[in-house]
Amino acid sequence: MSQGSDPPPERPRRRPRYVGTHPKRFGEKYKERDPQRFPETVQKVLASGKTPAGDHVPILVAEILSILRPRSGEIAVDATLGHGGHAAALLHRLLPGGRLIGLDVDPLELPRAEARLRAAGIPEEALATRRMNFAALPRLLADEGLSAVDLILADLGVSSMQLDDPSRGFTFKREGPLDLRMNPDHGEPAERLLARISKRKLAGVLTDFADEPHAREIAEAIVAARSRRALRTTTQLADAVRAALATFSPRIQREEGDVPIRRTFQALRILVNEEMTALDAFLAALPACLNPGGRVAILSFHSGEDRRVKKAFQKGLDEGAYSDAARDVIRAGEVERRDNPRSSSAKLRWAVRSDKP
Repeated sequence: MSQGSDPPPERPRRRPRYVGTHPKRFGEKYKERDPQRFPETVQKVLASGKTPAGDHVPILVAEILSILRPRSGEIAVDATLGHGGHAAALLHRLLPGGRLIGLDVDPLELPRAEARLRAAGIPEEALATRRMNFAALPRLLADEGLSAVDLILADLGVSSMQLDDPSRGFTFKREGPLDLRMNPDHGEPAERLLARISKRKLAGVLTDFADEPHAREIAEAIVAARSRRALRTTTQLADAVRAALATFSPRIQREEGDVPIRRTFQALRILVNEEMTALDAFLAALPACLNPGGRVAILSFHSGEDRRVKKAFQKGLDEGAYSDAARDVIRAGEVERRDNPRSSSAKLRWAVRSDKP
């Protein structure tokens, strides 16, 4: 190149290549993951009843708003911020003058959710985010100089962003590291836990955290598989469960397909993240964290979680901590289940703080 001549123009980046007419892998779905540039693609995916890659459709939003009745000037805590969909709906009712504090343990998704809410026009003073587990709710309020708040929401499900990205290790549909941690910087990944857990303990985990009817057989298959080679990836674990089903009950495999694999991953995720321990601490602290007349709503996706929520609310009613609570669980309607299949297992319960100290 002669001195003084202009440098050659940069070549435009090539879009990700994929086999066939539609992208299959998470990393190839660049249009779905950029809704501002490709809104038509996102709308097509939503219209087909699916969730766009890297996105999350909040569940039972209208019902949650009806239960929590957010009003301008009130203070709310979204104890599981996730993608920020529920928080956005609450903030529109809390403004002007209200405030929401969003918690999440996921160091990757928390800043993205905050950026998403800021881009939607949420003012600085109306939103604060904290990277912490909701079990530490009393400490959060103390740090914020608050004795209690008006509204608390907790969505106990895994966000679609975590499920869709195979690098997080939450899905068995694509190969990824066998991790399952909400916070990749904390705790023990599923790979290490599975390397040492006893067959009896594993069967109990599958029963308690997933209501798995074939817990003993699946636990035996996993322990046998790890004796042959270490289970390091999501697909290796899924193959071990699938092989177990094919061996002891081909009929169950035909009728249930991958449902037992999904339940196995759910149970291990709950164990890895100590979710039940955190939920018990959160439920015990709730009444003292609500102002008189304050409202709480909790979305659960597993019968073990729902039982804990139901019992805690009933205990609060009996002891006078709550003045009212849901008698029956609230579920997504037919239209929402069709448009967002991930809402099918959701169970919503609520309670209202009494005026008693």
